[in-house]
Amino acid sequence: MAQRILELAAEEAPERLQEALQSLGESELGDMVTRQALKGRETAALLRGIFKGSPCAQRSGVLRRLQVYKHCILLVESGDLNLGKVSEIIGLLMLEARQLPGHALAELATLFVDVVKGSSLSNGKSLELFSTVLTALASLKENLAYGKGELNGEEFKKQLINTLCSSKWDPQSVIHLANMFRDIPLSGEELQFVVEKVLRMFSKLDLQEIPPLVYQLLLLSAKGSKKTVLEGIISFFNELDKRQKEEQRVPQSVDLKVATMPLDQLRHVEGTVILHIVSVINLDQDLGKELIRLLKAEQQKDPGRALCPFSVALLLSVAVKHRLQEQIFDLLKTSITRSCKDLQFLQASKFLQDLFPQQYDVTAVILEVVKNSAFGWDHVTQGLVDLGFSLMESYEPKKPFGGKTADTSSGLSKMPAQQACRLGASILLETFKVHDPIRSDILEQVLNRVLTKAASPVSHFIDLLSNIVVSAPLVLQTSSSKVTETFDNLSFLPIDTVQGLLRAVQPLLKVSMSARDSLILVLQKAIFSRQLDARKAAVAGFLLLLRNFKILGSLSSSQCSQAIGATQVQADVHACYNSAANEAFCLEILGSLRRCLSQQADVRLMLYEGFYDVLRRNSQLASSIMEMLLSQIKQYYLPQPDLLPPLKLEGCIMAQGDQIFLQEPLAHLLCCIQHCLAWYKSTVRLCQRAEDDDEEEDVGFEQNFEDMLESVTRRMIKSELEDFELDKSADFSLSSGVGVKNNIYAIQVMGICEVLIEYNFNIGNFSKNKFEDVLGLFTCYNKLSEILKEKAGKNKSTLGNKTARSFLSMGFVSTLLTALFRDNAQSHEESLAVLRSSTEFLRYAVSVALQKVQQLEETGQTDGPDGQNPEKMFQNLCKITRVLLWRYTSVPTVVEESGKKKGKSISLLCLEGLLRIFNTVQQLYAARIPQFLQALDITDGDAEETDINVTEKAAFQIRQFQRSLVNQFSSAEDDFNSKETQSLITVLSTLSKHLDPASQQFLQFLTWTVKICKENALEDVSCCKGLLSLLFSLHVLYKSPVGLLRELAQDIHACLGDIDQDMEVESRSHFAIVNAKTAAPTVCLLVLAQADKVLEEVDWLIKKLTSLGSDASDSSQASNQSQALEKGVILQLGTLLTVYHELVQTALPAGSCVDTLLRSLSKTYAILTSLVKHYIQACRSTSNTIPGRLEKLVKLSGSHLTPQCYSFITYVQNIHSESLSFAEEKKKKKKEGEAAAVSTAMAKVLRETKPIPNLIFAIEQYEKFLIHLSKKSKVNLMQYMKLSTSRDFRINVSMLDSTLQEHNTEDAENEPDNDQSCTAEQTDENQEPKKKKRRKK
Repeated sequence: MAQRILELAAEEAPERLQEALQSLGESELGDMVTRQALKGRETAALLRGIFKGSPCAQRSGVLRRLQVYKHCILLVESGDLNLGKVSEIIGLLMLEARQLPGHALAELATLFVDVVKGSSLSNGKSLELFSTVLTALASLKENLAYGKGELNGEEFKKQLINTLCSSKWDPQSVIHLANMFRDIPLSGEELQFVVEKVLRMFSKLDLQEIPPLVYQLLLLSAKGSKKTVLEGIISFFNELDKRQKEEQRVPQSVDLKVATMPLDQLRHVEGTVILHIVSVINLDQDLGKELIRLLKAEQQKDPGRALCPFSVALLLSVAVKHRLQEQIFDLLKTSITRSCKDLQFLQASKFLQDLFPQQYDVTAVILEVVKNSAFGWDHVTQGLVDLGFSLMESYEPKKPFGGKTADTSSGLSKMPAQQACRLGASILLETFKVHDPIRSDILEQVLNRVLTKAASPVSHFIDLLSNIVVSAPLVLQTSSSKVTETFDNLSFLPIDTVQGLLRAVQPLLKVSMSARDSLILVLQKAIFSRQLDARKAAVAGFLLLLRNFKILGSLSSSQCSQAIGATQVQADVHACYNSAANEAFCLEILGSLRRCLSQQADVRLMLYEGFYDVLRRNSQLASSIMEMLLSQIKQYYLPQPDLLPPLKLEGCIMAQGDQIFLQEPLAHLLCCIQHCLAWYKSTVRLCQRAEDDDEEEDVGFEQNFEDMLESVTRRMIKSELEDFELDKSADFSLSSGVGVKNNIYAIQVMGICEVLIEYNFNIGNFSKNKFEDVLGLFTCYNKLSEILKEKAGKNKSTLGNKTARSFLSMGFVSTLLTALFRDNAQSHEESLAVLRSSTEFLRYAVSVALQKVQQLEETGQTDGPDGQNPEKMFQNLCKITRVLLWRYTSVPTVVEESGKKKGKSISLLCLEGLLRIFNTVQQLYAARIPQFLQALDITDGDAEETDINVTEKAAFQIRQFQRSLVNQFSSAEDDFNSKETQSLITVLSTLSKHLDPASQQFLQFLTWTVKICKENALEDVSCCKGLLSLLFSLHVLYKSPVGLLRELAQDIHACLGDIDQDMEVESRSHFAIVNAKTAAPTVCLLVLAQADKVLEEVDWLIKKLTSLGSDASDSSQASNQSQALEKGVILQLGTLLTVYHELVQTALPAGSCVDTLLRSLSKTYAILTSLVKHYIQACRSTSNTIPGRLEKLVKLSGSHLTPQCYSFITYVQNIHSESLSFAEEKKKKKKEGEAAAVSTAMAKVLRETKPIPNLIFAIEQYEKFLIHLSKKSKVNLMQYMKLSTSRDFRINVSMLDSTLQEHNTEDAENEPDNDQSCTAEQTDENQEPKKKKRRKK
């Protein structure tokens, strides 16, 4: 039969064809098509023949066509045909579909809906036909029967889509359906239906099927609903990530369905989805813009949902090849800094912590993206690298004007900008560790920035470089050409950069001969450069090489100051491969350095400071270095035993024209010799003796040095200042050549004395004679020191006030202090008594310790051996702190000061030292504070370091200083020492940071501080300021300080009196610290500053409230949080209003207090306005009524604040007009030349009354929005507000009257009635507020 139909169709005989087809039943027709399709022969021709014989003009033809369509759809979806045949059939059906009448199309479409509902789709090919049918339906103008009524084609299509999206879909057919909707013209509403349905299906699909579905959805989004699509994809993967984290946290999940998602599979799927989104954004720019718009808006509301690991990875991938990079990085940077600020804000306030127990941290999210990118997310890595560098450059350390960069690399970063810079470095380091291909790129970019940013600080890049090299030492070999290129530019870089850079890349020098050779060439050229910085860079480089290329037989550097960490293993393997070559190489370098001993003082200084470290790391160079130093010192040493002075100082200076320079830093040379000799004797000689080796070779220089130092000591003690041409009559001014020369001599002589003090103390072994020598040397030092101080005082020179930097090493200072104050050994008593007898020497020892700690705090290192070794510095700090703490607590200042002549007492110096040390440890050794506090506790100094309770240890130290502070307060007025009290309060404040706010000790300390403030009527302004600041800083970590502020405000009011002089203020003294001397401005300004902080918190909360209000999802949870926030905000503002209620009625003196209060009031009204705006918004979006709490707050502001504000404004205007009239009177008395005084007074009044209009505007704005809220909420809030007479700046009748009386007495007598009426009016006006005020009391 099929053959016959084909023949008839070919013969062009339509009538016979129709007859043949009519003779076939429905099932026969279907069977014929199926057989033909399965045989795979001429199926399309058969169908064309059937359609030819079934014209749409005839009803039977339409029915036959429908039968064929229905049969073919089921046949295609049965899965029996190959895909080629399926495509052929569907293609033909699609062509013919347009000819079908409307009712047939409707029937066909309904059939498709049933097929989808019945989950009968196998390959989804028939859906191509469905899209054609729906498109054809939509273009129909005729009405179609639907249910009991009729619909036109467009509405029918809409109804079908609605039905389809409401029915259940087979997960396997979702992708085909999504693909189909792309070909159908959809209205916005229909598209939204479809998109939401597809997004709901995500959770029902297998993970592997999600990427192709996302791709279809993205292509569909070209029609619209971009925001919904992106939002749905991001929230789906965010949920999956959260679930994955939860599984990792609780490995044995109860819900087995959840625990079936392998991590690597999830990450690969996410990576593919991101790639799909990026590829579609490349085709459709609007999708990218929508992504940024969506995340910006979401980030305002809920940053945790907007910037999750998936969305951040997506943004970074889009940023790579796209012009949207700048917008994306701006969004991420804003989020990072905002997140850091919010965290900082929360940490500073217990009140906020209670409202926000969990806080979102975007930095952790970004680092998680780096970790996730290890799963083949190569498309994210470039974005990560760019973001890392962008952060490091945007928030790099700033160089202060004319000063050194504040180095915070070792300290704890506090500022959001510093945290952002640190995050950039972490991103780059972690990306470097995870991704091999991009390593050389990161390294090259870091090196480029070190070179190109030479003018600005690059310490953060050098730290990053160092960390990179430590994590993968061999990576430098692949980029050795870039490193060599960097070496070529060394001589143009600042010396700090050179040292940091060489230290970072030094592991490469041990594995790459070519890099080492190119560096040596560069350094040898630099030694002969005309630029001083280039020569210093050469010395720094050579010293580094000497330290790190060991010669065989050198002692192991157990005292090594520079731990190389992971690279040490790498480097030491190669270190000994050719020790003979190393030896030749090191001796060649020493030859180059010998030339530097004839260069400028700065270059020599670097050498002298570096030799000790070289010796300690490379002991086989000892004899060469010692011989070099010996030949150098011999140029200045006078060997004759009776010659005074023992050294040629004139050889150390050089004149160029009128100017005189230091040529040889002799004290530094001697210092270097002293340290090298001490190290040599303590280590090398001991080893040689143990080996019984031939020691004659080296004995020469050792003996020479010892004899020389002995002779210099003896002769220095005998020398008078005149021998050095220095005495009281000498000129020390820096303006003349002689003065400069004398200053240089004085500093060198003092330095030499200090070096010899350290040498003699160390070799003396507690012998009395040696200690007498030490005291003799100190006498010489002290005389010069006193003269310099005296001259500096006369000259008022800025340079003269700086004490010369001490030559004593940090290690020696800690040894000396321990010996002087804590050594109880019987055998040492007699010799130490010599030093202890000199109070000046004791004070000098403590002040040098203070200077060393200050240097450590400012630069992170000290002069002398081990100055750059953080571990040794930490141990020395602990030793010094123990001594100073013991000395301060055991010898009170009062006892000591009775016999004091001049200068600070030792106890006070000890306290200053302790304060500096506590700050330094907090800044440089934050991670080691537990060990530090453990070391201070003398009772269990040797206890185990496991699990140290920091709070307990800090509380123990706090108690010692509390006792000292109580002693200060209880001492007689003459004995009260303001400086010491301030230092004690600062120490307590510093230590209190280590108390856990939740601990009992913290609460005890807070209670004690409150008690001190309540009971001590302290009149010292600075001490009062310190104590109240401490009280506030503690109180905010315990609970909100508004109650405390109210009590202080009441005390200020009681102390200063009321603005209405007839009113007596009820005396309610809570805090004795508030008294006539401290109430204004000190306490008042502190209270207002703290109130401003509370206002900032409230403002921040209102913004959070608004963002929560605009977010409609998770309504129950959000509304609970909103209610808690609203309650917190209103309670805070309510109590603050009572604080201002007291302050605006206080007779504050004109000046800073009045000005600050007026500004603070303006801010309060602005925040009240923003709260009212929030409720206006809430009333718009929901039908909520306003809470009763808000009504009470508005009532309170109307009764207790606004009227008093207007009275206060009048008071302020009065006190200013009084000051003006006073200036006028002065002008009248002095007549001529006093106009300037009046204009100055006028300018001052104008400046101080400037905040008044701002305040009135703020009050009026508040009232304006209250009217709006009253209308919205149907609650009359304005019933609590009373309009004031002062608001429109009406002429003040009483003021006018008094002025008229002064100027025109005769006119005033003629018009008594006016006077009386004015006076009556005035009393009426003033009486009412008085009554109100009395009622409030």
